[in-house]
Amino acid sequence: MARKRSQPFQLGDIQIAPGTQERVLLPAARLYSDTPLDLHVEVLHGIKPGPVLLVCAAIHGDELNGIEICRRLIQLIDPKELTGTLLVVPVVNMFGFIQQTRYLPDRRDLNRCFPGSERGALGSRLAFLFRTQLVERATHIIDLHTGAIHRSNLPQIRVNFDNEEAKSMAAAFNCPVIMNSKDRDGSLRSTASELGIPLILYEAGEALRFDYASIKAGVNGVTNVIKMLKMMKGRRTRKKVTPVYSQRSVWMRSEGDGLVILKVDLGQQVNRGQLLAHIAPPHGGEHTSVYSSVSGIVIGISNIPVSNEGEALFHVACFDADEIPLATEMVETFVEAYPDRLSDE
Repeated sequence: MARKRSQPFQLGDIQIAPGTQERVLLPAARLYSDTPLDLHVEVLHGIKPGPVLLVCAAIHGDELNGIEICRRLIQLIDPKELTGTLLVVPVVNMFGFIQQTRYLPDRRDLNRCFPGSERGALGSRLAFLFRTQLVERATHIIDLHTGAIHRSNLPQIRVNFDNEEAKSMAAAFNCPVIMNSKDRDGSLRSTASELGIPLILYEAGEALRFDYASIKAGVNGVTNVIKMLKMMKGRRTRKKVTPVYSQRSVWMRSEGDGLVILKVDLGQQVNRGQLLAHIAPPHGGEHTSVYSSVSGIVIGISNIPVSNEGEALFHVACFDADEIPLATEMVETFVEAYPDRLSDE
């Protein structure tokens, strides 16, 4: 019996033959300087038909780890050994990337502009193009993010637990923590959910910074999902990490104004009532203290050692008491498996 062979994959004006890789530039917009903003898509089209996996980064233009994950992924995958099609978009928000900012020129958040509009503002038009040309062609999506500027995130997967296929993708990715995260209006996740496309979101590191542990874990995670979808042969890279699931998370906020004297680190286990930080006046005097209102793992932390009252300082993923030791063990195992040292690709 003859093996079924893929048909050419059409994107824009480019036709990609089975077993080949092509770079496609989709005209997205022009700035008032007449500078074009193209959506750069790397298409790796497999020999045999199968899933269409969309991997995208930098919807927020200052989130750089995902761009490097995409770059390494493009170098790693051979379309001649691929089943299905891999669509890789290293930079969705090119304007934000150029300007080293999260936003678009009008200060809009692109990840609140979906599903978009053909005749709307720049954000709406870009979201419309991305949805109609790429999202609606995909069967599965991995969206790569980091923490905001001056905030670091422990590597984690955010997924809607109601979507079993997406939950399976999250488990295959092999991150230490998987967060139950409902869809936000205007987000890529919300649009994918409405279209019935399973999507997982990888959060790791800090904006405008490379975190090599997060990058290496991201490349391995995406590759694991590719193998789980049977798009590529080979065993998944386990790294001995068993993901732990969290149903909710809580932000701990500053109780005063001044210097932030940290008492816990990113990835550390905390108990309800545990001291997280002192907030000390810069000219001396009595400090105030920040305590955890829940038990769990610190998955996000502010890197600015000054704070006004009410500012978010610590993001804690909540777990049942009997799950916390396992969660702590998995974070420690992950850190050992992915040391944050210079690139060793």
